[in-house]
Amino acid sequence: MRASRLVSALMLLQARRTMTARELAAELEVSVRTVYRDMESLQHSGVPIYADSGRSGGYRLLEGYRTRLTGLTHDEAQALFLTGLPQAADQLGLGAVLASAERKLQAALPADLRHRAEEVRERFHLDAPGWYAERDDPPCLAEVAAAVWQQRRITVIYRRWREPSVVRRTLEPLGMVLKAGRWYVVARSADGGPPRTYRVNQVLGVEGTGDPFERPAGFDLAGYWRAQLEGFQERLIQGTATVRLSPAGLERSRDVWSDTASASVTATASEPDLDGWITASLPIESLTHAETEVLKLGAQVEVLDPPELRERLSRTAVELAARYHTDPRARTRS
Repeated sequence: MRASRLVSALMLLQARRTMTARELAAELEVSVRTVYRDMESLQHSGVPIYADSGRSGGYRLLEGYRTRLTGLTHDEAQALFLTGLPQAADQLGLGAVLASAERKLQAALPADLRHRAEEVRERFHLDAPGWYAERDDPPCLAEVAAAVWQQRRITVIYRRWREPSVVRRTLEPLGMVLKAGRWYVVARSADGGPPRTYRVNQVLGVEGTGDPFERPAGFDLAGYWRAQLEGFQERLIQGTATVRLSPAGLERSRDVWSDTASASVTATASEPDLDGWITASLPIESLTHAETEVLKLGAQVEVLDPPELRERLSRTAVELAARYHTDPRARTRS
């Protein structure tokens, strides 16, 4: 542990040239006193570190000195795919490992490229979760991730939508996917069969079996996920509705409807009428789902077809009118 910390300190000084003891302590998550001891140890081992006093002072390496200790460890190399997702790395228990790998990469870069890399970090930040969604923090994420890394079977208690709602499964976890801030695990049943997708926050418990398994030859996690997404969209769409949208409704629909719905409206939109309204096709999953989506736009949308959806919206509109025409003080007095 201490040897790894000394290497990390050396990488930081090599990448940033000058750092105070307090800055090093914050980066390495140790006390300032520990930093003092580490700097002395590096000096005694022959590393040309010296300290400047004053407001702009700190520890620095002798100009021109570069260590060759920039090799990545096995864990650090595994963590590199999460470089742009620090929150995901933290959730998987790889935050510190990822930070160490990044320091080594920075130290290995020439000064001009290192400066360019720092500019990218300053100007771009990836935030994977969507708006209005809480961060997914599954209680069993670490155990599932460990089984993926170690390629070992696990027995899980899983909550699903259909009955029985809680089931016990022994799985061979092939990979994990972070989609819009939510974690999924792709796994085969230990009894065989094709891979399936499980939501990790629906895993209520995990037991390690200790049994290794062989991954399917040629299994491509990214390819599997793309196929699942395409199939998922096709299974969801049960039909289409014909709708009229005002200019304001069309503009707002781009914010509140899905990308699939917005693309369909754009592709099928008619020429605006005299009032600026357009007619278009809206893909729908069910009458209930379609009613919810249309109500998001209020009076700025009108359903022309199917009649069943139009009737549902008419009933809902009557109920809303009755609700809001009632004096709330009368309900309070009663």
